[in-house]
Amino acid sequence: MNVRRSAAALAASAVLCVGAAPAALADTPSPSAPPVVPSGLFGKADPTYDGVWRQSLALIAQRTVGLTPAAQAVDWLTGQQCAGGGFASFRADAGAACDDKTMYDTNATAVAVQAMKALGGKDAQVKKATDWLKSVQNDDGGWAYVPGSPSEGSSTSLVISALATAGEKPAEVKSKAGKSAYDGLLSFQLGCSAEPAADRGAFGYQPADGKLAANADATAAAALAALGKGIVVEPAATDTPAAALACPAGPADPAGAAQGAAGYLAEALKKDGHLTAVTPGSDQPTADTGNTADAVIALAAAGHRQAAAGALEWLQKNSTAWANRNPAALATLVLTAHATGTDPKAFGGVDLVAALNATGPAPVAPDAEPQKVEGEEKPGSGNQNIWWIVGAGAAAGMGIGILLSGRRKKQQ
Repeated sequence: MNVRRSAAALAASAVLCVGAAPAALADTPSPSAPPVVPSGLFGKADPTYDGVWRQSLALIAQRTVGLTPAAQAVDWLTGQQCAGGGFASFRADAGAACDDKTMYDTNATAVAVQAMKALGGKDAQVKKATDWLKSVQNDDGGWAYVPGSPSEGSSTSLVISALATAGEKPAEVKSKAGKSAYDGLLSFQLGCSAEPAADRGAFGYQPADGKLAANADATAAAALAALGKGIVVEPAATDTPAAALACPAGPADPAGAAQGAAGYLAEALKKDGHLTAVTPGSDQPTADTGNTADAVIALAAAGHRQAAAGALEWLQKNSTAWANRNPAALATLVLTAHATGTDPKAFGGVDLVAALNATGPAPVAPDAEPQKVEGEEKPGSGNQNIWWIVGAGAAAGMGIGILLSGRRKKQQ
């Protein structure tokens, strides 16, 4: 999930390898100074690559715990939407019309759909955004971060979660070539012939040399998408053991694929109690806090509370530095707490809600709550279920997926 900032620069360079560079990247020199952070935006870091992403997660988290976000924060997000329905990662001048130089972002659009759905009363904006997402579906049924590029597992998952949240049926969302969104998604799962066997059930980011590598970011997002859910997950009333992908695999089955993905995540968490990743420039794995939180949410969505318990405990003890003053990270932890039935105001001794609120415009005071908008959904309702780009050169699979997830998870 969920703060891809630093990795977005690498993502942009990856586009040069995967396809033609968008004009906005090819013609625009690197800015000498970051843009001014708007007053309605959560966080103080440069919003160029994650403004819409972090704002959307912050608003979703506030609504999930029953808060009414500030009108200023809501207006900032809705003001970022282009007339055609799509969103860029961030538009410094939202008053200017979007054009062929606008770098549209399917991930930002997908999470904005979830946020607007959570806010309620934004049906027109949600429809425009989902219509735009459907218009940029690739022939294989999937989606790319940058429209027109090859599909990849993470973006396909995020878009499917957004569509499901908006009330669409992913199996019925089909490309011009007749491939459904689930056809696109399931093409990224490592099946029963994958080696090593421990990777079976995982999802990959994008093939490298014709081969998919297991990717935790894509796997967690795919589990939610295949279940028709997103980032707002209600705590399960019962618990079932996670299991490996059933082999031999049967016909394409999104629910079965989701359980296989959950089984992979459960096994991956057993070794250290959290996920790890090898970042560029290092040959030693380090704790991957963001993907660990994503994995906990995915396991909760799949009904595997016990499989997520150890990682949840690890997050409560070790996520403070990662989330410090980072709205997207704090929001992700709030949603992690929600999915597991944990108090977000006492998460490892930290009040996540207060910490999140401190990074942006203060929510509406309880005694000043506006009347409910007609058709607005209760925060955390099942209708709001939703739910982190680099794929070039020799870098691929897990390592490149971690770079991608940096936008969703990196500290400010």
